[in-house]
Amino acid sequence: MLYLMYEILRPAARGAFAAFTPIRRSALTGLALMIGFAPASAMACACGCGIFDAGVTSITPQDSDSGLSVFARFSAMDQDKNHEQGHSASPDDNSDKRIQTDFYTLGINYVIHHKWMIMAELPLAHRNFTTTGADANGNPITEKVPLTDLGDAMLRVTYTGFAADMSTGIGIGIKLPTGRYTSPTDQYGNQPYDRDTLPGTGSTDLEISGYHVGHIAGAARWFVQAQYKFAVATRDGYRPGNEFDGGLGVTYDLPAGKVIVSPTLQLLGSVRARDSGDNADPLNSGYQRLMIAPGLRVQITRKLSIYGDVEFPISQYVNAARPSDNADTMGQLVAPALFKLQVNYGF
Repeated sequence: MLYLMYEILRPAARGAFAAFTPIRRSALTGLALMIGFAPASAMACACGCGIFDAGVTSITPQDSDSGLSVFARFSAMDQDKNHEQGHSASPDDNSDKRIQTDFYTLGINYVIHHKWMIMAELPLAHRNFTTTGADANGNPITEKVPLTDLGDAMLRVTYTGFAADMSTGIGIGIKLPTGRYTSPTDQYGNQPYDRDTLPGTGSTDLEISGYHVGHIAGAARWFVQAQYKFAVATRDGYRPGNEFDGGLGVTYDLPAGKVIVSPTLQLLGSVRARDSGDNADPLNSGYQRLMIAPGLRVQITRKLSIYGDVEFPISQYVNAARPSDNADTMGQLVAPALFKLQVNYGF
């Protein structure tokens, strides 16, 4: 089903810049997004190519009704700039040249009652990886290697009973190693994908998250949330770095007939530690970044809403090998913008 969604959505969504958020009679879906979906490492690589899915704003729940909702999300990025520490660097320093990625994610949210909610999601990644290497005779080559496969699934339970309107909550989640973590073999017999560029990490991770939604005046609201993820079980010599993500944003509802249009503005921050293990590249992994994300949510009906945003890095620092390290490659590939689009439907 994920692959069918990929085939249907890719032509239409490839250049879009938006992500879609919740709905549901009690706005349970929107709340689930604010609690924060699996961030970077659930479907990304250590080179700063994660789509940050936390911080998506939505309406505050109106009642405590239980119910089921589903969502479909499209995310995209094009990493083609080599970065070392806090500045751009020569592409000649990095054997990897470009990573183009589309993510297609299906998920469900279920509000048991106003105190508890559960969420599950599963991504599919379509990636084109351009890298340099050598053939069997040692001749230099540049090749573009596509890969379409599942990413790591996320399950989360959230307690939302601190306030009657579910405006504050804490959650615990687990990322399962469902994604592919082995490289395909190219025509030269090489396995060009490193562990940090594959759809899955091969690890089982725990995630702790929290959020709060507050009212400013009238239809204006602010929200804050954070999540911390760390691996508790790894395999084949690779452990992704621990990661902290936070989001702070504001939104304002503008009624337009039966439709509600809500502009949003968010600041998103991420700190990821270096990867470790025999198959990791600790010198060229781990980063800190701050992004600004203007977006728009459109609630079409009580059950249907969409959300989209584009995330621009305004400050980023990536760990990179130094000349004195005598490493084969230096730097990490970064993207000038990250795009999201999400549709949510409640039953």
